[in-house]
Amino acid sequence: MKKIVIFGSTGSIGTTLLSIIKKDKKNFNIELISANKNYKKLIKQALFFNVKNLIIADKNSFLKAKKILKNNTIKIYNNFNSFKEIFKNKKIDYTMSAITGFEGLKPTLDIIRFTNVIAIANKESIICGWNLIKKNLEKYETKFIPVDSEHFSIWSLIDKKKYNNIEEVYLTASGGPFRTYPLGQFKNITPQKALNHPNWSMGKKISIDSATMMNKVFEIIEAKKIFNLKYEQLKILIHPHSYLHAIVKFNNGLTKMLIHDTNMVIPIFNSLYQKNMNSIKSNNLNINILNNLELKQVDKKRFPIIKIIDKLTKNDTLFETVIVSANDNLVNKFLKNEIKFTDISKNLLRIASLAEFKKYKNIIPKNVGDIEKLADYVGLKIMTMRV
Repeated sequence: MKKIVIFGSTGSIGTTLLSIIKKDKKNFNIELISANKNYKKLIKQALFFNVKNLIIADKNSFLKAKKILKNNTIKIYNNFNSFKEIFKNKKIDYTMSAITGFEGLKPTLDIIRFTNVIAIANKESIICGWNLIKKNLEKYETKFIPVDSEHFSIWSLIDKKKYNNIEEVYLTASGGPFRTYPLGQFKNITPQKALNHPNWSMGKKISIDSATMMNKVFEIIEAKKIFNLKYEQLKILIHPHSYLHAIVKFNNGLTKMLIHDTNMVIPIFNSLYQKNMNSIKSNNLNINILNNLELKQVDKKRFPIIKIIDKLTKNDTLFETVIVSANDNLVNKFLKNEIKFTDISKNLLRIASLAEFKKYKNIIPKNVGDIEKLADYVGLKIMTMRV
């Protein structure tokens, strides 16, 4: 039986993974699952899958869960500091890291020594702490699999040891809810409109990032780091159907592309089974979409936030943390109706140009603390800035 760990099991990625495991329950032993506040759903998952270890990050939720399970043998922890106790220094087979936000970075980094394979769906971990993650992956000989549909597609298309054979990579973006929206009305966009994605059902934060195209900026940063590429090798193409996920052009003249339905089940399923392939049902090949891919260049007037890419450096630095934290806080302000939709990109570009933050382009993160402290500092700054 494969031993499994799922960080963020109550979120969309976690619940999708559990739905896959449910169909093949006899072949998996889930050792540990975690949640932030959703202790009721976590307990249901634990009882159904016979999970013996739970981590609940929120203190009040932890205490409530402990009370409910006081007569149960399930062990409940309030932090991620008990891996040695749980795993006894023995490696488990597969970990899914799907905690959202900066809170996912430290557990992702710490679990690497205890797992043979880690699938990461936490953007902040890769964008802000890739140099730390890569060091641990090499030290503990742990295999890494990206879960984002675009990065999983690239990962699937290439020879894992020959990144230098890549000439260019194209990531596709649907264009979100405002691909054809009148430019003159952008200043009147409400959170409700921005959350209405035409293709994907996602959380609030990532839906806004998709609407501004910041999510694609993050994916460009991730691809650059994961596949050891230069920003000049990475391109974005608008593809309204979200059917084609990545195109890789190689230096031998070949170009490969990968398609699948707009469903995260597919990359998650394949990250779990890899070569020991089970089967999964998917829709028939959609010839109509293939005959009309509608690939287009990104309009920078419509999506000015992608100009952030030109401000990034070739090295892994703390500047990426500035960008991620600033965007997080600006999106939060928009969701609270404190700023306009257009203010997100305008202020993010302004923040990226300030000398106070540009200095971080020359500083490499040495540990998780460096990243977390800077993220908090940027958040405080934005609270006091006029945006």
